[in-house]
Amino acid sequence: MAEDAELNDAKKSEGEMSKYLLNRVRELERESAQLLNENTRLKNSYAQRIRWLEDKKRVLENEKIQLERELRRLKSEVERMRTMPLIIGTVIDSFEGGKVVVKSTAGPNFVVSSSQFIDKKNLVAGARVAMNQQSLAIVEVLPIEKDPSVLAMEIDEKPSESYADIGGLADQIEEVRDTIELPLLKPESFKKVGIDPPKGVLLYGAPGTGKTLIARAVAHETNSVFIKLIGSELVRKYIGEGARLVRELFRMAQEKAPSIIFIDEVDAIGAKRLESATSGDREVQRTLMQLLAEMDGFDLRGDVRIIAATNRPDIMDPAMLRPGRFDRLIEIPLPSGEGLVEIFKVHTRRMNIDKKIKLEELASQVEGASGADIKAICTEAGMFTIKEDRVRVTMRDFDNAINKVRGRFAEGKEEAGVMYT
Repeated sequence: MAEDAELNDAKKSEGEMSKYLLNRVRELERESAQLLNENTRLKNSYAQRIRWLEDKKRVLENEKIQLERELRRLKSEVERMRTMPLIIGTVIDSFEGGKVVVKSTAGPNFVVSSSQFIDKKNLVAGARVAMNQQSLAIVEVLPIEKDPSVLAMEIDEKPSESYADIGGLADQIEEVRDTIELPLLKPESFKKVGIDPPKGVLLYGAPGTGKTLIARAVAHETNSVFIKLIGSELVRKYIGEGARLVRELFRMAQEKAPSIIFIDEVDAIGAKRLESATSGDREVQRTLMQLLAEMDGFDLRGDVRIIAATNRPDIMDPAMLRPGRFDRLIEIPLPSGEGLVEIFKVHTRRMNIDKKIKLEELASQVEGASGADIKAICTEAGMFTIKEDRVRVTMRDFDNAINKVRGRFAEGKEEAGVMYT
């Protein structure tokens, strides 16, 4: 019995040990799985950290490259700012072998060399160049000097106005076309016939009759660059400045050829020269003489034409009116009769007007009005229509507009009658 009890105790003890060992193995397996998961998590975390660090490294390397480029740029800019300034000179003559005679801003003339990278064709007399301060060698050819006042002049590469926008001036337009348009479009015809084409025309007449409009229309029909300036813009305070502006004006016109120079209010510099004149008058006269010299000097068959306009032909200097300068003097009169009707047609063709309106009746009410007055009447009629919240202009609107504008052109006709008879 005792042996059986011991055997049972041994078996029981062995079963407990097996259970203990089995539980222990399971615990160890769980701990191993946890450690494996932790290890995997740490590995993933380290991999993510490594990838972040690598991305950060690439970003820093790119920033470093950019900063190095900026540093090199700033260093080159500092070196450029530290370089000695160049001397501006003017080419007088050039010889074979690259030697050039230049006049420096300091005064004396020098025979200098030129850089091999400069096109020798550009080293012509009058060209502006930059020279090394020590050796005076030419290192660069500078662009032609242009006055800001010339560059600021009104330049229209191709005006939008055409002959269809002008009414009542058919004869005057034909004369302008013969003088300006034919030399630009058919220069060979003048060569075949054996005559020199006219250089320019002077348009004179009361204000608002369409002088500027004609000039713009001619530029449109000939595909020419339209250069407009007022005569008073050429008047300058200091001696020689006005003459220099005239030279640069004609030089710019030749660069942009074919071109038309339109000088409005030309009487500002083209008035008669008087013996008893102030210093200011003498400067204006010098500008006038430079203008006359430029008109005499440019190529007759070139692609530059001149149109001038004035309200005071009676005070113009005879030197400007002689043939060879302004070959035709064309009067632009105040419209009358059929001319008024044509101008009304031009200004009302885009207006939504009542079909009952008769333009002949409107023309009969505005005798003595200029083209600018008629345009103002049409605008005022449209304003009356808009004020009453309508879309169609009626005869009553035109009557109100004529009454409102009548005083303007009545005064203008009275003043113009003194000069244009």
